[in-house]
Amino acid sequence: MSLDARRTPEERFAGLPDFPFAPHYLEWEGLRLHYLDEGCGAPVVLFHGEPTWCFLYRRVAGALVAAGYRVIAPDYPGFGRSDKPVDPAFYTYDRHTAAAAAIVEHLGLEGATAVVQDWGGPIGLRLAVERAGWFTRLAVLNTSLFTGPPAEGFLRWRAFASRREDLPVGEVMRRSMVTPWDEAVVAAYEAPFPDASYKAGVQRFPQIVPLSPTDPGASEMRRVESALAAWTGPALVLFSTADPIFPVEVGRRWAAAIPGAGPLETIEGAGHFLQEDRGDEVGSRLVAFLRRTD
Repeated sequence: MSLDARRTPEERFAGLPDFPFAPHYLEWEGLRLHYLDEGCGAPVVLFHGEPTWCFLYRRVAGALVAAGYRVIAPDYPGFGRSDKPVDPAFYTYDRHTAAAAAIVEHLGLEGATAVVQDWGGPIGLRLAVERAGWFTRLAVLNTSLFTGPPAEGFLRWRAFASRREDLPVGEVMRRSMVTPWDEAVVAAYEAPFPDASYKAGVQRFPQIVPLSPTDPGASEMRRVESALAAWTGPALVLFSTADPIFPVEVGRRWAAAIPGAGPLETIEGAGHFLQEDRGDEVGSRLVAFLRRTD
């Protein structure tokens, strides 16, 4: 690796609960990127957020594969099984969009469905509107393009992350849970980060969210928002009802803003990480959406 980056030892990922998926890797600009590639059929790309990794989608992926779809789930640099540059300046919206694009291009995907949540929204939706033909359907889960005033919940999260030299990923995930999670699940979110030197990405991501129109990434997100106003392909907007970061009102705005979207759908009893609180239901809702738009 030409960059100063950490590579999480493979033994950290041994015995992950309900995660039988084989790793796949791509060398990209001096880094090794990890992604899942399971099943066959029409491709569905699952874009994770912060501070999670593709493990978050394990039950969703299982439902999609069982229904006859091919599932690709990348880990961004700094997350999951992907390499983790130690320089905070490495972590930018442009660079992480490019990393995700490299995996999609490497796999030669066309006509895929983008499923996005949290930071997966800015990244996955940008690819959908900028790369013609790669994606023809969208599923938007609990995310934002940060083109309006951020919710108080997000500002509290950003301030919390900025005060920590060693972001406690397990604590962050515990605070987010609405349903009980097994301790092995919490440990799986900590697995990519043996110590603080691996955490530059999870530490930095809340700080690169643009809060003003002149911040880096703000103009790019506005362009994505404008392009989505012309999206005519099928789109699902699915939000949980107990998310303090992206409340249901954000989902209503998404449903109104994307012409191809139907009415907002909601999932009760789930927080910000709805894939964890209600993973089976998220999976079944996605399968239903894909089947009725095939």
